[in-house]
Amino acid sequence: MLLERIYDEDLAQASYLIGCQAENEAVVVDPRRDIAEYLELARRHEMKIVAVTETHIHADYLSGSRELASATGAELYVSGEGDDDWQYGFDAHRLYDGDAIAIGNITIRARHTPGHTPEHLIFEITDGAFSDQPGYILSGDFVFAGELGRPDLLDEAAGGVDTRYAGAKQLFNSLKNVFTEMEDHVLVYPGHGAGSACGKSLGALPATTVGYERANAWWAPYLDNDDEAGFVQQLLEGQPDAHAYFGRMKRQNKTGPAILGQLSDLEELPTHQVAAGVETDELIVIDPRPHQQVHTGTALGALNIPSDKPASFGAWAYDPERESRPLVLLAADQDEAHRLRAHLIRVGIDQHAGYISSLDGLPRFAPATLAPEELAVAEADVLLDVRNASEYASGHIPKAQNLSAGKVLWHLDELPKDATIISYCQSGKRNSVAASALRREGYRVLELEGSYNAWLEHQAAELTPH
Repeated sequence: MLLERIYDEDLAQASYLIGCQAENEAVVVDPRRDIAEYLELARRHEMKIVAVTETHIHADYLSGSRELASATGAELYVSGEGDDDWQYGFDAHRLYDGDAIAIGNITIRARHTPGHTPEHLIFEITDGAFSDQPGYILSGDFVFAGELGRPDLLDEAAGGVDTRYAGAKQLFNSLKNVFTEMEDHVLVYPGHGAGSACGKSLGALPATTVGYERANAWWAPYLDNDDEAGFVQQLLEGQPDAHAYFGRMKRQNKTGPAILGQLSDLEELPTHQVAAGVETDELIVIDPRPHQQVHTGTALGALNIPSDKPASFGAWAYDPERESRPLVLLAADQDEAHRLRAHLIRVGIDQHAGYISSLDGLPRFAPATLAPEELAVAEADVLLDVRNASEYASGHIPKAQNLSAGKVLWHLDELPKDATIISYCQSGKRNSVAASALRREGYRVLELEGSYNAWLEHQAAELTPH
């Protein structure tokens, strides 16, 4: 048996390829939408992808299940569990608790584990050549290394009302009746790692075991004492902000993401064409450079989407449900442009006109900034903290209001349109993304240089005797 983990550092997301080396067949679980890596992995191992499935309706990225099934001719399987509100809206084989996908001696059995979402499945994997019992599980967003999937996303991202409490109770029962019934040695491969907003404090380990989690996880004492109420309170307390784009992902993944098919190569666009499009606001330049470089000058109306996490940051700054102007990617070459596009289509940003390798010849502007020592005398209507709510609660600049960078574009009604805004995050990176999105919406924004870290240093210096 072959089990390969394909990990996306951008979205802290894991998908898996399970292969039978005797039959040269493979199943892919929870693929992302840019599918080239799965095709290459199957080719390298001389396997045919015969089935594609997923653990649940994802909120943080656009599923590639339909894309991969379409490209390979593989059978597509999705959960048939859950209530009527969370049934998939496209043709696929439905999996229910106990149903299995078999390739050679390998059995991949679905177990219904509601809580993170009502339809959530995990997959028990049995390598029949060695054992007649499961040795591995793909736990999706149910159990992570040291943590559990959050049950509040249907409230936070999909417009539910108080579904978090029912979800938390379902998680408790899923742990009690499914997960802890497994043998201690069973290896657990989760759907996310550290940095994901799908749980509270995810570990960075790529795998864990049932026994290790049963002995050490924060939730274990609550199960030992059958303390559902205490479990629910602890689970729901301190969950991170849910990014606003999660709602769009839920809707699109439920109805079925558009199938892209074979993507054409991105071409380098002539400077005069891009310059004209920028001048008339018909094209949007994506500047992936660090914010310190962007502050020295960028294209007029550009969005700063840092190149280390283009999917994560891109989904904060560009909403394809309300924006259709095509993107021009600033990239060193075509390969880099293709990499940026691959990340952006993971969150459904598909409008790409081409790329440019230089800003020379384009209408330019330098984002307005403000030094920490100028803040006390600056005239502004809004001081905006775009960090997460937990960061804000642990300390913030006096009189600042909080609206996380992943929500700004969806809560413009909370910001007066004719206001002057001074914005900050922790170090300046997230702030630059949010500020570029606000400027495109017509807001006057000054970015606090060095953000909260620099302000703290300035405050400390002010208190130091001279």
